[in-house]
Amino acid sequence: MTLIGGVIPSADIMKRAARIGAEVKNIKLSGDLPDHAIAAINSLLLEHKVIFFRNQGHLNDAEQERFSARLGKVVPHPILGATKGASLLELDSTRGGGRADVWHADGTFADAYPKILVLRAVVMPTFGGDTVWSNTAAAYLGLPSPLQRLAEGLWAVHSNVFDYAGIARLREVDKKHFEEVFTKAVFETEHPVVRVHPETGERTLVLGALVKQFVDVPKYDGQKLFDLFQSHITAPENTVRWNWLEGDIAIWDNRATQHYAVNDYGDQHRVVRRATIEGEVPVSVDGRSSVTRLKVTE
Repeated sequence: MTLIGGVIPSADIMKRAARIGAEVKNIKLSGDLPDHAIAAINSLLLEHKVIFFRNQGHLNDAEQERFSARLGKVVPHPILGATKGASLLELDSTRGGGRADVWHADGTFADAYPKILVLRAVVMPTFGGDTVWSNTAAAYLGLPSPLQRLAEGLWAVHSNVFDYAGIARLREVDKKHFEEVFTKAVFETEHPVVRVHPETGERTLVLGALVKQFVDVPKYDGQKLFDLFQSHITAPENTVRWNWLEGDIAIWDNRATQHYAVNDYGDQHRVVRRATIEGEVPVSVDGRSSVTRLKVTE
């Protein structure tokens, strides 16, 4: 039997889709895991982009934070802060901002946006409420060579102030949260449309709902370009869908994925808590770094 990192049997790794996603079985996540186990988890994450763990109900807020800190520096959300524990963000479907039903990578309005997210299912509906992830490295590789070269030369402005109402179904509580809380500080950051992953060297597409415009491209043409590249990211063959059970943990590489929380569970209650691992400033194919060009806080 092959061991990954000397601790996880290969038989306990079950791919969930060809291009993204794997379930890891028979491991109890903890802040006390040995270093080689953490290294094995990180290796699996880099390979599969998102990894899933069932039956982790032993984790409370403090233990989720302790485990997450083994993967990097845990930080609160740059705008929303921490709503649970020292750094956890709680997403509650009954409150504003609790339904992230747009394709996005977390926090791309900032320059060093998160590299890893650790999400724990606390309360799950009896039906619906799945999350879908896409592999943005596979999406780049799937582009024809001329489109790869085009994407490599493009930069996009990402902002937390974007046309959310135009791309998602907004309840009044969500609209109020967006206007009064999520946009109380304004960020605008220029990212390359193609970044070089700092650990794998892969080229990944950096787009999603937080894109406001392309640099030096008229809005009409920019929308066509966005739709073209985003359609490759969200192509079904580049995605994996996870049906949550309470106590599940999902960990994803935010530098090589986008995700979408499916809003198909009506008025049922859904609560997840997320730990955020600090990331690095993206670097383009030609070696330039992302830059925040606007940051206005109260």
